[in-house]
Amino acid sequence: MKVNWIRLCGWMAAAVALAALIAGAGFWLRPVAYMNEWMYFKMGLDGVESRSVVVDGYRLHYDAEGPADGPAVVLVHGLGGRAEDWLKLAAMLSQAGIRVYMPDLPGYGRSERPASFSYSVRDEATVVVAFMDAMGLKEVDLGGWSMGGWIVQIVASEHPERIRRLMLFDSAGLYAVPDWNTALFTPTSPAELDQLEALLMPHPQPIPGFVARDVLRISKDRAWVIHRALSSMLTARDVTDGILPKLKMPVLLEWGALDRAMPVELGHKMQALMPGSELSVVAGCGHLAPSQCTDQMGPTVIGFLKR
Repeated sequence: MKVNWIRLCGWMAAAVALAALIAGAGFWLRPVAYMNEWMYFKMGLDGVESRSVVVDGYRLHYDAEGPADGPAVVLVHGLGGRAEDWLKLAAMLSQAGIRVYMPDLPGYGRSERPASFSYSVRDEATVVVAFMDAMGLKEVDLGGWSMGGWIVQIVASEHPERIRRLMLFDSAGLYAVPDWNTALFTPTSPAELDQLEALLMPHPQPIPGFVARDVLRISKDRAWVIHRALSSMLTARDVTDGILPKLKMPVLLEWGALDRAMPVELGHKMQALMPGSELSVVAGCGHLAPSQCTDQMGPTVIGFLKR
């Protein structure tokens, strides 16, 4: 059979052009999904394990990295966060021979969002302990960032025998009335999204309009979880001012010097409540210091864990 190579090449070129057009349109409409899939692809190449487990009846997603026989570290993300927020720090820890577990709390990341769950820090703390049970982790080094720091303080208080060391990164938990608009955690306009970025980091980069539109779409879909969590936290019934002086395990406090959401003064107050604790303040960094200033924070964390 004689092949018309000119026509065949034309069809192939048209197919490639059509595929590129569809991909481009998809990226324009849903850029966050495309960026996430690229991140997940790179994670797989880097050896990060992405798995799910049923915990207290809820499907929980988690990432894990590092040698299976290494000492276990569990890292808990903050309000509106996800497991992947820890990737840069987890990579450094895994290279130091540490096994890192990063769960998505109920309502966040790729975990289930049950309508019946309270999303309070105390109930999230219960899930963290159940996650440790599901992973067969009898004793761990435990770290939390922002709201996650609040959660792990409760875990350490109620299950001290299971926590070797505690790490708090730009942590919430103390009684403090925010001097910023908490509604920014569920932005509804590009202007509010810009304000949230400025709250979380010292020098935010402009967000392209089509990306901002998609971020706001996702924020609207998930706002009810944030609202429920914030409503619980703002009651102050689970504050940890009275808990911290009772903690006996080694504690490391890591803070961004320019954090506006959780000012470094809170770090100093926490250290004062735990006289044996260590406070490390990283210059030039804001609330997102664990991901944006990992090179400065990482060595301190590894040194703390290796003692």
